[in-house]
Amino acid sequence: MINPRELFLKQLVLLIDAALLVTGFLLAYHLRESVHLFYRWDFFRGREVLQPGGLMEGYLWLLLLILPIWLGLLSLLGGYRELRMKSYLSMVWAILQASALGFICFGSLMYLLKLHFVSRAFLAIFLVVSFCLLSLERWILMFFFRLMLRRGYFVRSILIVGTGRRARRFAQVVRAHANWGIRIVGFLDEDPRLVGHKVEGVEVIATLADLPRVLKERVIDEVVFVIPRNWMARMEPWILQCELVGVRATLAMDLFNLRFAKVQPTDLDGIPLISFDTTPMDQWRLAVKRVLDFVAAAVGLVLLSPLFLLAAAAIKMTSRGPVYFRQVRCGLNGRRFMVYKFRSMSADAESRRAELEHLNEMAGPVFKVTNDPRLTPVGRWIRKTSVDELPQLFNVLRGEMSLVGPRPPLPSEVEKYETWQRRRLSMRPGITGLWQVSGRNKVKDFSQWTRLDLEYIDRWSLKLDLEILLKTVPAVAFGIGAK
Repeated sequence: MINPRELFLKQLVLLIDAALLVTGFLLAYHLRESVHLFYRWDFFRGREVLQPGGLMEGYLWLLLLILPIWLGLLSLLGGYRELRMKSYLSMVWAILQASALGFICFGSLMYLLKLHFVSRAFLAIFLVVSFCLLSLERWILMFFFRLMLRRGYFVRSILIVGTGRRARRFAQVVRAHANWGIRIVGFLDEDPRLVGHKVEGVEVIATLADLPRVLKERVIDEVVFVIPRNWMARMEPWILQCELVGVRATLAMDLFNLRFAKVQPTDLDGIPLISFDTTPMDQWRLAVKRVLDFVAAAVGLVLLSPLFLLAAAAIKMTSRGPVYFRQVRCGLNGRRFMVYKFRSMSADAESRRAELEHLNEMAGPVFKVTNDPRLTPVGRWIRKTSVDELPQLFNVLRGEMSLVGPRPPLPSEVEKYETWQRRRLSMRPGITGLWQVSGRNKVKDFSQWTRLDLEYIDRWSLKLDLEILLKTVPAVAFGIGAK
C-alpha cells in the first residue's frame, strides 16, 4: 500500500540529495577560490588550492569520497525512512548529524591519505552549504506534499473488508497518519446487521456479498482484507473479483500473534501486507510517463495555439453555441472529471441523441453513428482530422488524462459495463490508444475495444506508448477509422 510509493519517494529524494551535494561541492569550491577572507583559515598557508592544469582537476575526484559518505550516513541515520511520516525537525536533525559525522569522516580520510592540498576552509564551507541545501529541500518537499494532499492529489481511496479488532486497529493507524494520503471509503462485513453502523468513525457501507456493487458504484483504488483467520478459505472469489475489475487487493497478513518474529517488508507501520496488482506498479516509469505527458501537453498547447484560434473562429462563425464542448467522463478507477473538446455538433446534440439510438453501429454501451446528422460542416472536418480532441491537452496537463491510454467513458456507459470490462478504468485514460491505431470506429464490438484497452494495460511500457503515438500520426493524418 505505502511501500511502492515510499520506495519511489526514497529513491527520488536520494537522487535529489546527490544532485544538491554536487551543487554544494561546486559552490564551496568557488566560494573558497573567490572569497579571500577564508584563506586565513587554511592550515597550509602558501600551498595552492589547485594545481594548474584544468578546472577543478585536483578537487573533482573528491566527489567519489564525499557522495557515498554523506548519502551513506544519511541513510544509516534514517534520513530516507518514512519520509512522509516524519516531522521537519527530525529530518533536519538527521541531516545535521550526517553533516557533522561526514565532516569528521572526510577530515580523517584527508589526514590518512595525506590530502594536504584540500583546504579545510573548503570542507567547512561545504558542510554549511550542503546542510542548508538539504534542509531547504526537505522543507520544500514537505510543503509540496501537504499542499497536494490538501488539494486532493496523491490520495488513495481504500475499502476495508472486516470489522474486527485487527481491522479497527488498521483503521486507527491509517487515520492517525493523514499525511499518508489514504482515505477510508468504508467497511464491509459479512454480518448484514452491521451495515449502517460506524467502526472507528467510518461507516460499514455494505456486506461482503455486495463487493461487486461497491466496486462498481464507488471510487476505490484498493481493497484491504483485514479478516479473521477463519475467513481465509473463502477469500479467493473476492480477491479474484478485485482482479477482474482491475482494483488492487491487499491482504493483511498479521494472522498470528507473533512474539519474536520480525516484520519484513511489505508492511504498513508494522502490519505485514501482501498485494495483488493488475496494473503497472513501476513508480519510476510511471513518473517518467507523467513528466512526458506534462511536458508534451504544455509544449503542444503553445505550438498548436494558432490552430486552436483557427478552429475556435471557424466553429463560432459557422454555428450557434459555445466553442468548447464539456462533458463529464470517468477516469482512473471511476473518478469523474470534465473533459474538453472542440464542439463538432449542433448545440442541441445531447438532447437529440435518443432519436438516433436506433442508428447506433457499436455493439455495447458506446454510441457511434456514421454521418451523424448532428455534426456541423466544420465539425465533420475537425472530427476527421481529430482536431476536436486537442483541448484534451488541458486534461493531460491537469493530470486527469494521459497522452496514451484507454478512452475515458461516460458514466452512463460505465453503468452498463460487464464486470470484466471495468478493468479498463484501472489506468489513467488517454487521448489516443490501441483502439485509435487499430482502426478506431472500424472496431464495431465494444468487447473487442475493451480487449484492446486491457492488452494495453497488460503490455504497458514507455516503448509501447511511443509506438502508439507514432502510429497515431498517420492514423490522424489519413483519418483512418474517423467519423
